[in-house]
Amino acid sequence: MRMGLVGLGRMGGGMAQRLRAAGHEVVGYTRSGEHADVGSLRELAEALSPPRVVWTMIPAGDPTEKAITELADLLEAGDIVVDGANSNYHDSIRRGASLAERGFGFVDAGVSGGVWGPDNGYCLMVGGTDEHIGHLRPLFDTLAPSGGFVHAGPVGAGHFTKMVHNGIEYGLMQSYAEGYELLGASELGIDVAGAMAAWRYGSVVRSWLLELLVAAIADDPDLDGLRGYAEDSGEGRWTVQEAVRLGVPVPAISSALYARFVSRQDDSPAMKVIAALRNAFGGHEVRRD
Repeated sequence: MRMGLVGLGRMGGGMAQRLRAAGHEVVGYTRSGEHADVGSLRELAEALSPPRVVWTMIPAGDPTEKAITELADLLEAGDIVVDGANSNYHDSIRRGASLAERGFGFVDAGVSGGVWGPDNGYCLMVGGTDEHIGHLRPLFDTLAPSGGFVHAGPVGAGHFTKMVHNGIEYGLMQSYAEGYELLGASELGIDVAGAMAAWRYGSVVRSWLLELLVAAIADDPDLDGLRGYAEDSGEGRWTVQEAVRLGVPVPAISSALYARFVSRQDDSPAMKVIAALRNAFGGHEVRRD
């Protein structure tokens, strides 16, 4: 399948690699020009044949808004735009309705997998019509590992699902971080690295995040090379805001969000774990000067 990909950074570049390895033709564009196949969005549109598929993998907010607005003036009715950013689902619903009025298809795709995606695949949570999802299914089947794809619902459902996914991620990371700090604070001289490594086998708390944490501790046992600082990238806030709107209690996710606010004021061991995990799966490195 031939498709256009806007954004060739950590996520977009890895996705292009995985798609090409499976035989898909990817025409890549990035504003910096690095690794790009074309020099502009116009050239990208001209390099594709109707019905065109253009997938954007650039930061949410203004960059995605500008790119989709420009694409809408370059594409034709029947073409499909996929937004793979961590966009607010309200924006996705609005964009989908606006593009539909002009005859375009729109799919909002929540993408998880980080820098490990090219080898392990990307979990995909998508929203859109059955028709558009069906047309894009060869791409989804290539990008996602077996069982790692869901057509979550109509436009907006993909990014809503990814928002909740990232909220849960906040809570899981915070739990591992607090456990790491508590083990290390004990007077019993506990082998913290060994204990957490053992949890990977047979324990009910084993997970890929735990695997990443154990690897990070092996590289830097006390995480001295990291600041105890973790950004919140938006989805955690949105998850808590939606929970308040819908009257759904999310105390663990809310606490994890506020813990990230605390990290900006205090260099704690727990926040070093959060920083290490974010760096391990997404390349969000916060190193000491």
